[in-house]
Amino acid sequence: MLPKASINPPVFFSSVFIIAMMVLVSTVWPQEAGTAFKSVQSWFEHKAGWFYILSVAIFILFIIFVMVSRFGDIKLGPDHAVPDYSYKSWIAMLFSAGMGIGLMFFGVAEPVMHYLAPPDATPESIAAAKDAMKITFFHWGMHAWAIYAVVALSLAYFSYRHKLPLLPRSAFYPLIGDKIYGPIGHAVDTFAVIGTMFGVATSLGFGVFQINSGLSYLFSSIPNNVTVQVILIVVITAIATLSVFSGLDKGVKRLSELNLGLAILLLVAVLLLGPTVSLLQSFVQNTGGYLSDLVSKTFNLYAYDQKEDWIGGWTLLYWGWWVSWSPFVGTFIARVSRGRTIREFLVGILFVPSSITFLWMTVFGNTAIDAIMNHGATYLADAVSTDVSVALFKFFEHLPMSNLLSVIALCLVVTFFVTSSDSGSLVIDNLSSGGDESAPVWQRIFWAVLQGVVASILLIAGGLQALQTAAIASALPFLIVMLLMCLGLYRALQDDWLKLNSVQLHNTSVQFAKTNMSAKDRIEVLVSQPTHAQAQEFLDDIARPALSKVCNMFKEMSVQAEIVQVDERVRLVLGNDDTSRFVYGLRIRAFNMNGVDMEVFDSEQDYYRVEVFLEHGGQQYDVMGYTEEQIIADIVNQYERYLHYLHLSNSELVTE
Repeated sequence: MLPKASINPPVFFSSVFIIAMMVLVSTVWPQEAGTAFKSVQSWFEHKAGWFYILSVAIFILFIIFVMVSRFGDIKLGPDHAVPDYSYKSWIAMLFSAGMGIGLMFFGVAEPVMHYLAPPDATPESIAAAKDAMKITFFHWGMHAWAIYAVVALSLAYFSYRHKLPLLPRSAFYPLIGDKIYGPIGHAVDTFAVIGTMFGVATSLGFGVFQINSGLSYLFSSIPNNVTVQVILIVVITAIATLSVFSGLDKGVKRLSELNLGLAILLLVAVLLLGPTVSLLQSFVQNTGGYLSDLVSKTFNLYAYDQKEDWIGGWTLLYWGWWVSWSPFVGTFIARVSRGRTIREFLVGILFVPSSITFLWMTVFGNTAIDAIMNHGATYLADAVSTDVSVALFKFFEHLPMSNLLSVIALCLVVTFFVTSSDSGSLVIDNLSSGGDESAPVWQRIFWAVLQGVVASILLIAGGLQALQTAAIASALPFLIVMLLMCLGLYRALQDDWLKLNSVQLHNTSVQFAKTNMSAKDRIEVLVSQPTHAQAQEFLDDIARPALSKVCNMFKEMSVQAEIVQVDERVRLVLGNDDTSRFVYGLRIRAFNMNGVDMEVFDSEQDYYRVEVFLEHGGQQYDVMGYTEEQIIADIVNQYERYLHYLHLSNSELVTE
């Protein structure tokens, strides 16, 4: 009997086929493939570099605009949604998936490279040291996270707010509507699967170089060769496969928290063992230098002093790499961010990981530059120039307890790679199953194993570099996709804010319902703490009949209407179009005596409210104690506000 499957055939099978073909080409003709992909990338860098630079500038400006605008108040989910994860777990997962492993690989190497060969200063000078840190901050700072944020925000917003699948195709709904479920949507998701697979596989392949170098450094009996590296891939893949069984809440979450803990331990150790005061001073100055040069570096193309080789080998390479990783990282970030406001989401993505990255690069980069500049550590400069994978371990030779630091760093590299493999398989499975988060575990295992197989084959055949180049070259078409994401997201946010504003601010001038309830009776309702039985009785005897009466009124006027009842909730639904229907629902919610929302009802310790829920979420007000006429009046008032929103929305469309 075949195992249960949950796949989207056009995406799943086309992705597997294209992955197999690209691996075959990169394996059989690694040199030719590398040359071909490199020529394409070179053409992009020389002819379309301005487009890379301009697009990334647009992304960061767009993200900052959304963050500080009125759109920032909108939630990624219904209005009553709460975050699925604590801040600690959320930040840990952002950091691990986004670029944690890159910091291990380049934390020492990149600042030293820019110090030895800066684009604008004299090599190995004080000016070169300052520029080295500003350039490193620029490449690893807010621009990278803005690229991730565009994809992550689009996916999270349309999935949790508009109940569309958690797939890249959903970001195009405002532009092409239901066509996202056709060939265009399949193509977008397939592209994301391929980009994620090759991004994770190539990083896994190159990452084992560093792990192998570290093991050979610590244990001279372990050789540094392809055999050991393939064994390491098998071990990392096996650990990631075990983590897959635990799922997102246990596997990736716990690994990410372990990563963050180990990273902080290593960071603090180097900070205390290195030139501590000088590093703290450098961190402040580096950050100020980065911020002061932010605009000029964002738009710098060296148009008046042609340095195409430098900008193509550094800035454009990084922008292409971040863009090629954005479907993977963006999907993962969206997956763990439900329930946060857009402003909270963007502040968390843009500033928190960037701040950690800046501190990391300062502690490792400035310590390494200080060792070369002031302590004659030429061996470190030689290591960076000859073999980047061993640079981190050579760096520890400059500090006390070098072997212990190397062991911690090695453990951190391994856990970072396990997290990348694990989260990568979760993302690819989500993309290839049509957004089904309950897909069987064997599918995630399949993708985790395939990542390891692809990395191993390419490592043996020497095709990793060709595939990495292909992934970066593919960034140009996806830049266009991301620009369209910004346009679609802006239109949807504008419409969403209009709806919220209409509901909150537009009030009818007619007192629709009168009641004979005295002030004393109303006060008794307000100060009471109803039991679950009383709330259920109110829902059955007062609320449901009121909704049924309104439903019948609309039916008499030939408006499609229905009542949907599920246990402790009842909904009136007008219209059958998911994008323009009116929903008025009532739901029993439990609270403890401190007013905290309770997930589990306990009639002895909790009190209960019957709250109003509209299509975009809970409205945080209680109708318990209303009369049937008052509930009918509330429905009509909310419907009037809904019509007011439709009027404003249609007026804006006509104006456009």
